[in-house]
Amino acid sequence: MLYHYTDFVAFDGIIRCAELRLNNILNMNDASEMRFFMNGICRAVMERLQACGKEEKSREIEKFFRKELEEEYHYSAYAACFSKYRDDAAQWERYGHQGQGVCIAFHENLMQKMTGGAVSLQTVYYQKDMREHRLVEAFYQMMLEEADFSEIQRELREVMDEAWVQSAAFKHPSFAREKERRLVISPFILNEFAVEPRYHVSEGRIKKYYPLDLNRTCGRLGLHMSELIGEIIIGPTSSQSMPILQDYLVDCGLNALRDKITMSDCPIRKPVS
Repeated sequence: MLYHYTDFVAFDGIIRCAELRLNNILNMNDASEMRFFMNGICRAVMERLQACGKEEKSREIEKFFRKELEEEYHYSAYAACFSKYRDDAAQWERYGHQGQGVCIAFHENLMQKMTGGAVSLQTVYYQKDMREHRLVEAFYQMMLEEADFSEIQRELREVMDEAWVQSAAFKHPSFAREKERRLVISPFILNEFAVEPRYHVSEGRIKKYYPLDLNRTCGRLGLHMSELIGEIIIGPTSSQSMPILQDYLVDCGLNALRDKITMSDCPIRKPVS
């Protein structure tokens, strides 16, 4: 299972509206998202070039990456985040409305079948050292070519696009305990992605997101949406009534889920009112 911890407002969007929101990774809790990977790749390529005396090539690739990072918003990926941990205290407190929310368990094998084109299901890696990543070798070999830098930029551009896609799967090691997987959309792969973005307007700001239509996606797989979900866990400090939640699911046309509700066993202390 993949566990998605959230509040009941977002839960309503997923269950009643059959819509999974994929939000901008650059706005997530790791402030170095995507940049962390890109900077690591850049450093590793520069080190290899410097080690073989290619100082000028090292400066060229650094300048190329720096220019790319200035355009990061254009390459931003969007994701829905899941954990491999069931009923986990840290997940409840960070993502589940301090335990007052809800957790939806999705079947991982079915989520995998929903991917393709610009949509991928990625395991998140938590590492600083990128020297062994295959893209380091790809960039390095291109920079060793005798051609002028301007002549290899098209090849570099193709590898850079792949690097931006890969960057969504790397976070700082301090987040390793989340054991995260992500359903990722890379909308800059325009020839493979036709979903229009939407905008959520709150009192404080406007957020851009991409909606994933679960009914349509499950329909293509010959599934009912209820088959995608294995369990619904009510948060440890939630005041949600189980019978009301069961009625809600039935009225949403998801009768099969009414008996898949459980209560969290996580001993989080309830907030003092």
